[in-house]
Amino acid sequence: MGRRLQAERLVIAVVGGLLVAFLTVPLLALVVATSGTDLAQGLRHPLVWPALRLSLFTTLASLFIVVLLGTPLAWTLARGRGRLTRILETAVQLPIVIPPAVAGVALLLAFGRRGLLAGWLYPEGWSVTFTTAAVVMAEVFVSAPFFVQAAASAFRRVDEKLLVVARTFGASPLRIFFRLALPLAGPGLLAGAAMSWARALGEFGATLMFAGNLQGVTQTLPLAIYTALEADVRAAQALSVLLVLVAFSLLLFVKAVSGRPVTLVEPEP
Repeated sequence: MGRRLQAERLVIAVVGGLLVAFLTVPLLALVVATSGTDLAQGLRHPLVWPALRLSLFTTLASLFIVVLLGTPLAWTLARGRGRLTRILETAVQLPIVIPPAVAGVALLLAFGRRGLLAGWLYPEGWSVTFTTAAVVMAEVFVSAPFFVQAAASAFRRVDEKLLVVARTFGASPLRIFFRLALPLAGPGLLAGAAMSWARALGEFGATLMFAGNLQGVTQTLPLAIYTALEADVRAAQALSVLLVLVAFSLLLFVKAVSGRPVTLVEPEP
């Protein structure tokens, strides 16, 4: 019986290992195939630094917007009950599962020069499409659900008894939110913000369709990789390695933050 259990566990491990190998081997190949010389020469490509600066600016701007607007929304969803809350939460999560190209078309039909809101937004004929602002909008659209979902889960883990006690002592809803809910849900909010920033940093399809691929204006790191691949593979490799390292670091950060226990008081020495 013992040998049979060990054999079954080995079979399960091998089958699971096939998927692990499939997911990790391409990333290892990317790192191994890029030498230090190729990395240095690739990072000197004219496309690299404008795309890096633009990506940092737009992703930080989108993260600020997502956290500013998404935190109150996540708190509302976490406290809400009933069918309307479930419908609203599903609608917020929808950008996670739709293809990026669909997101780009949707943004064009809503905010483009001839979009649904064009007459109200652009009375003079100007359009936000193919501008840096369009990049930020695309990144907010695709990344916000990751933060809202993580933040709502973090708020739901806040002990309801603590909120009841705070209300009993006369604390206002805003005071409860800022002084109690935010600190207790802090690790989950940080993890959600990191995942949201990573998703914005890797956004490609919606940005390409809604904002275009203009160097220094809308060309982010993923778009620079797409462009460089046609002319200089080393630049594409260098940028790809850079994005993989950033993503890996963010995942480690998320795991470290999520694994930290949340306490009301500091433990005594």
